[in-house]
Amino acid sequence: MSSYLNNIFNFGRSLPAPFDSLPNKKVAVASKYSGGGTQATLVGSVLKALNAVCACLNGSSEGAVGKIDHRSVAEYKSSNSATEYHIVVYDSTNGNLTGSVYDSNTENVEVYIANSKARDGAALFMAMFPKLMEDSEFEEYFGKYHDAYDSGFTDMAQATEYAGYLCDNVYRRIKDETSPANVKVNLDAAGNLMRITHTQLDSGAYTPKEVVAGEFTIFAKLGKPKTVGKAKKVIEQSDFVGKFPLGPRKLNAQECLLVPKLPNWYIVPEEVLDICKHAQGTTGKPMQMRNFLLRGPAGTGKTMGAKAIAAGLGLPYMKYTCSAGTEIYDFIGQIFPDSENALGNSELDMEREQLKKMGGITYANVSKLMGLPDLEDMDYDPASVYQMLTGVENLSATSQDCMSVVMERVTEKVKALSKRNESDGSKGQSFSYIETDFIKALKYGYVVEIQEPTTIMQPGVLVGLNSLLEQDGSITLPTGEIIERHPDAVVIVTTNVTYEGCRGMNQSIIDRMSLLRDIDMPSPEIMAERAMSVTGETDEYKVSQMVQVINDMADYCRKNSIADGNVGMRGLIDWILSSNITGDIYSSALYTVISKATADEADREALVASVLEPIFAPKRRKAS
Repeated sequence: MSSYLNNIFNFGRSLPAPFDSLPNKKVAVASKYSGGGTQATLVGSVLKALNAVCACLNGSSEGAVGKIDHRSVAEYKSSNSATEYHIVVYDSTNGNLTGSVYDSNTENVEVYIANSKARDGAALFMAMFPKLMEDSEFEEYFGKYHDAYDSGFTDMAQATEYAGYLCDNVYRRIKDETSPANVKVNLDAAGNLMRITHTQLDSGAYTPKEVVAGEFTIFAKLGKPKTVGKAKKVIEQSDFVGKFPLGPRKLNAQECLLVPKLPNWYIVPEEVLDICKHAQGTTGKPMQMRNFLLRGPAGTGKTMGAKAIAAGLGLPYMKYTCSAGTEIYDFIGQIFPDSENALGNSELDMEREQLKKMGGITYANVSKLMGLPDLEDMDYDPASVYQMLTGVENLSATSQDCMSVVMERVTEKVKALSKRNESDGSKGQSFSYIETDFIKALKYGYVVEIQEPTTIMQPGVLVGLNSLLEQDGSITLPTGEIIERHPDAVVIVTTNVTYEGCRGMNQSIIDRMSLLRDIDMPSPEIMAERAMSVTGETDEYKVSQMVQVINDMADYCRKNSIADGNVGMRGLIDWILSSNITGDIYSSALYTVISKATADEADREALVASVLEPIFAPKRRKAS
């Protein structure tokens, strides 16, 4: 038994009346599953569930228990509120529990949490009741307990024995996973239950086919199928695209082609509009807002947001995608010197041969050849590194100061390695320098997106770009050219908070961001409208149910620490497209969204049982 089951078998909780008057909770009886035990312990949550079932059977209280198939459901009327119900679904095949706290007045649905500081779990045992009744011992003693309940517990000694047998039976059958009468229970460490949603209630996914006790008022309450409402657009595209210029400027024909064109389905989010307003509103001021960070889970539209910002500002868009091996030189560009007919110099010739074996005369290779300190050394002890490089003591030296010296030295070495023999008619050194999109954007005043910088193994790499993130920043290229940041250049850093391999963002980089916006999953309305526009799907109700599954999957993965996959907008779109091809929503989900959520087979099965099947049941195959 999972150690987390003490969330529902909490022996410290008080017992319900009339058992609360007993001197202790021990009873000198034991179920046949006790393994020779002689004492049972009364469990408050089990007894509350038994009393609730008895009250449903004799009609003295609201609530109900029913069966769907291998699943059973319960409506437990809370004693704490006149309008509060605990609604629970129990799946006997895997032990999954789904539940919510439902307010019959407001129809609000809240998460059900079972632990020592929250709900006691009585509703969970009530939902398990049909499974518990499959055991002959439990069935026998419940019949006796029910008679005692109806008589008002006139014989407390006898009723206490019945209660002891039942509590011990339930405890042993859940605890012993090897028992043939085992009752599976799957509950997370915090006691969080996957939420039952309005969509599931409205769709009739949990409507019982057989009523065991009481009368259902919530699970049997079937209204008209609900669809998601229309999304409220933050701003019309016609009022957004090109409406936030950073000053009088005319783009050439090539630059105009680089300005993003937003698809008709794209809904401009508040974060994008806000960034455009800040960029435009601070133009011409001593401190312009030009660096922005968009952070959030995969599939929430961060890159599309960066493109939309460029469209709103009316500027060309470029991007640079980082990886684990990204170096500072990758941002700046690579040089390919034409070294044929180079001056005869034995030392330089030897270095050229070494560099050839290293992959060529690149900025990074030359730095390694010269044995210059790396970014880790600069970050760890910049003052010592600076003194080693220059011979000058400067206790306030920064890693950026060290980087400037290193880049200057590497540039001079590259020039020396690339000098030509002037006797062949050439005029000295010759370079082939390949400029990165990052440098182009800063040089000419474009919008540049830096994607996933947190994947970089060396966290200090971006620190080397700090000078370019300043308003009057500049950097010396390997060619000797000094690049100054254009006043219109906008840097958008986008980073994922869920992908494996992402690390924390360097604090100096965060400090240079003008605004940091967290991008969450779009609202269900926006998700549905966007997905329907992209896929051409017209069935609003079907898409609203699929959106609900995606959101519930994301919620389940978060609560159960499933982080090796991804659940988001891209998966939803793939699912819709696949289902239109296969004609089977359930099967398509298995290979588009379930498979992407996690590589763990047990977790995938749990997602199918807890999230997918309650809304989209598998198609039954026709008998041959």
